[in-house]
Amino acid sequence: MNPNRQRPLRLEGLRAFEAVARCRSFRAAAESLNLTQPAVSRQIKSLEEDLGAALFARGTRHVDITDAGAALQQAVVPLLERLDRTVREIRVRRGRRQVSVSTFASFATLWLLPRLVDFQAQHADIDIRISAQDRLLDPDDPDQDLLLRFGKPGVAPPHAERLFGEVLTPVTSPILLAQSRAGQAPPLRKPADLGAHTLINEDGVQPTSPILSWPHWLAQRGMQELEPRRWLYLNYTHQQVQAALAGQGVALARMAMVHDLIARGELVEPFGVKGRLPSPTAYWLVPTLGTRLRPELRDAMEWIRAQAALTRQALAEPDPPPSPD
Repeated sequence: MNPNRQRPLRLEGLRAFEAVARCRSFRAAAESLNLTQPAVSRQIKSLEEDLGAALFARGTRHVDITDAGAALQQAVVPLLERLDRTVREIRVRRGRRQVSVSTFASFATLWLLPRLVDFQAQHADIDIRISAQDRLLDPDDPDQDLLLRFGKPGVAPPHAERLFGEVLTPVTSPILLAQSRAGQAPPLRKPADLGAHTLINEDGVQPTSPILSWPHWLAQRGMQELEPRRWLYLNYTHQQVQAALAGQGVALARMAMVHDLIARGELVEPFGVKGRLPSPTAYWLVPTLGTRLRPELRDAMEWIRAQAALTRQALAEPDPPPSPD
């Protein structure tokens, strides 16, 4: 084997390469980097010599990227973006303590953010950075300290900590329910009455979407043939909750995220506790692999555990057994 093929690539020309690949022009790349065009050309030539492959096909009026250049661009762009993001955070923090949390948008909106004022009151010197995205799990992400995720037990990594389970329940606006009881809207006293109402349904493509949907809830009650007055399909849980709050129909809500709204009377369960359906899914706290357990990270994890205990209490779910020493 040629030992040169195993030699690590020198990194000096990667900025110039990314700029030329993005601009498709040596002149424009030089301007964006505040360099001269010959300087950029030299860096690209050195990089091509180091690789043993041409990265660009130079034309008289434009620059085309080669197959080798396209492959390198695919690797370099996310690398530089992550590097730049980390450098910005280091410069901004200047010694400030920070915890980065990744979770999905609905959980951030309905569970985490409403409670965050309590954490900030207890730890005013800790900055929280929340990244809302729908990737199920990425325990190796170096940009995050903690992942808050949702799914069946089989998808959680071995070091994940179960926070609480899931219960589904029909919910609607108290105004809509009051109108129903006053005869100003169709009745909503028993599940069969749902046929006269709009059902706000899960429209996601996640593996858990089928068991979070109205057809699943209806099938569990032997009512799989029921057709509502109309369907309103929304793919995010917080959108479904917002539609129910606005009186647009009846949503199948996830109790872990709406029990506060129910307790405050902003949402109501038309069928009470009899309408609740346990789900095999659960919510998980996942420290990213290789993350150093800094004091601020330990504080954040303890706070999340305390809030999770309150949610388990609201769901009438027993606390998990203590971890062995």
